[in-house]
Amino acid sequence: MNLHYEKPARFWTDALPVGNGRLGAMVFGGVESDRLLLNEETLWSGMPRDWHNPKALNALEDVRALIAQGRYREADLRAADMMGPYTQSYLPLGELRLQFEHGDLAHEYSRSLNLEEAVATTEYRVGGTFFKREVFASHPDNAIVVRLTSSVPGAIGLRAALSSPLRSRTAVRDGQLELLGLAPEHVSPSYYDEDKPIRYGDFDSSDAMRFVGRLAVRHEGGTMTLAPEGVHIAGATSVTLVFAAATTFRDSFSLPDRDTTAAAATAAAAAEAALARGDDELRARHVADHGALFGRVRLNLESNGRDGAADLPTDRRIAQAKGDDPGLAELLFQYGRYLMIASSRPGTLPANLQGIWNAETRPPWSSNWTLNINAEMNYWPAETANLAECHEPLLRFVGVLARNGAETARRHYGAEGWVAHHNTDIWGQTSPVGDYGRHGQAEWTIWPMGGVWLCQHLWEHFAFGGDEAYLRGTAYPIMKEAAKFCLDWLLEDEAGRLVTSPSTSPEHKFRTPDGLASVSPASTMDLSLIWDLFTNVAEASEILGEDEAFRETVLRHRDRLLPLQVGGRGRLQEWSVDFEDEDEHHRHVSHLFGVYPGRQLTERDTPELVAAARRSLDIRGDDGTGWSLGWKIALWARLKEGNRALALVDCMLRLVDGGGSMYGERGGVYANLLCAHPPFQIDGNFAATAGIAEMLLQSHQGYIEFLPALPEAWTAGDVSGLRARGGFEVSFAWADGRLKSAELHAGAEGDCAIRLPESMALSSDDEAFRTVSAGDGIVRFAARKGARYRIQ
Repeated sequence: MNLHYEKPARFWTDALPVGNGRLGAMVFGGVESDRLLLNEETLWSGMPRDWHNPKALNALEDVRALIAQGRYREADLRAADMMGPYTQSYLPLGELRLQFEHGDLAHEYSRSLNLEEAVATTEYRVGGTFFKREVFASHPDNAIVVRLTSSVPGAIGLRAALSSPLRSRTAVRDGQLELLGLAPEHVSPSYYDEDKPIRYGDFDSSDAMRFVGRLAVRHEGGTMTLAPEGVHIAGATSVTLVFAAATTFRDSFSLPDRDTTAAAATAAAAAEAALARGDDELRARHVADHGALFGRVRLNLESNGRDGAADLPTDRRIAQAKGDDPGLAELLFQYGRYLMIASSRPGTLPANLQGIWNAETRPPWSSNWTLNINAEMNYWPAETANLAECHEPLLRFVGVLARNGAETARRHYGAEGWVAHHNTDIWGQTSPVGDYGRHGQAEWTIWPMGGVWLCQHLWEHFAFGGDEAYLRGTAYPIMKEAAKFCLDWLLEDEAGRLVTSPSTSPEHKFRTPDGLASVSPASTMDLSLIWDLFTNVAEASEILGEDEAFRETVLRHRDRLLPLQVGGRGRLQEWSVDFEDEDEHHRHVSHLFGVYPGRQLTERDTPELVAAARRSLDIRGDDGTGWSLGWKIALWARLKEGNRALALVDCMLRLVDGGGSMYGERGGVYANLLCAHPPFQIDGNFAATAGIAEMLLQSHQGYIEFLPALPEAWTAGDVSGLRARGGFEVSFAWADGRLKSAELHAGAEGDCAIRLPESMALSSDDEAFRTVSAGDGIVRFAARKGARYRIQ
């Protein structure tokens, strides 16, 4: 569980990430000069504002009329009046630069990231002196810690300085180095070319975010000088630097505080408290906190692969892998779990497009939350990979969007309930983006299904955990309001079936006699998302024993949805009309939502549609952006094609040059194993983790199934700690491609079903344990919380 290298990072995408959910750093590991690029999760541009378009409701009627007449390109253009402003951007806080006085010539150099301990280490020798640098982001102590040691007393000479690409200044306060700064009032997306893309206000009067960073230092031996320009240490044997930060963010609905007193006090207190702890205690608290989450899941894959691959530097290991290194797949799986722990903790914001790591003042796609796949993809492994607590930031943020989205539903669509679109930011924007039609394109702005998709996460958190109090008090009310929007949004077609209009298949266009267009009635993704929401709302209502009339309404409307269709070439149609794709290899596979992460399309219940989905995925091909490859891993796993899923894992483990093209459609991973779109997007890392889990264990069809998509190359192995719906923690082993043994621990009461392999039996320490056969190798039983069940 190590990423390791023989030289310092050259590019940001070579550096190693550490994080505690709030604070993040990318560690370069230089010899004479090292850099830590710093982030704080709430440091965004902008402030709350009215993002609605007063023309939207009138434009909606015109767009619907044009679609009904088949004038799709005209409908695209008219939809410009339904767009609002662009979202704001996630920003870098700054840099901690360490300048050493021993020169840049070193021997026996190594740089590593231990995933089990969440510690980045740099080690090397200069002459007869060995130097060691450890960096970690402590969640319990809310600080980034840098520990420097030398094998020879008095060998450390160091200058440490703080700086920021934002407007800022440094000072000495309370014996600490302070970085005080102001965020811009507006930052335009990186893809929007305009004269003043970054706009600041005056420090004293601006309503934009302010931030404070504090650096506290302890040294053993030698001397220390502290000045606004930085810290100078000479003749030390060891040095500990502690960085803490805070912003003036209050909440998504309020203007940031102009006064930085509270933020400064928060940062100063965190730095002081952390520094007051001994070095061993600081490290031990961090490792224990991280390990309590990371250590829940163990994965061991055996095959006839390359011996000694794990000893290679990680960049060389990635470059040399040819599908013969299952340990690299293990590392990719666990790296996704590591990144989730580092970027998403209870009480924080959700992980954004780049988790919590960003070095750019105009980051790709604003480093925001993109709701037409990427934000949801970030949290696909949260439940299956046993990190349910890390799901909490997204689930809580959905409540922010539901509150704002009720106003958007009313003003843009004249509808009840709540709605969200393609993009959002820290302020919870719920209107379509696009600079009020001056720049946005309908294929990615006109998509009111963001809230519907997010509601799947509310349901899945209950499905895996079984907490009825959470379902009643949090999830169901938000899901119900989203369903109300869908009930108002749906229209009857000429045959009395329910459709959406306008509708898009995110970011994809179709061909018409008049040229390319994107809006039409009833894309397959819209229908699949609404089917999923209505099904989940109905099941939740039944479990809670309330809203029977509303349950009957959503089920009646679900059954009237336009059926999904098989089109030309045997594919699942992407739109209600069998249009020709603009790009049949398009990165988005939105129309396959019902296969994964949905549950509408299964071999047992909809074999014809599953066959059409398989055909669609075949035609889409096995290439794509990094996150697209991740989605395809999970799709092929759901289709029980283990070898095909593994081929996509191998495609994803394609080394992308961090100094190469910024934007591209052929993804992989960078040297630090972060997902390359390119550019960097963290969603692909999370999708790969979720997809590998799906290859080993599935539970979406109402029963638990072991090894549903095991590739031939993974001949034997074992895994412990995966989770299945119904509240089960599952561990099992296999050999020669067959289940060898398994154990399930029930975390909740309820009915359970398991598909048992032939000649294997289920037993339990529960005296009341009884099984009933349900056919097709499936057995059912009533699970008792705390009981263990064994398969042999």
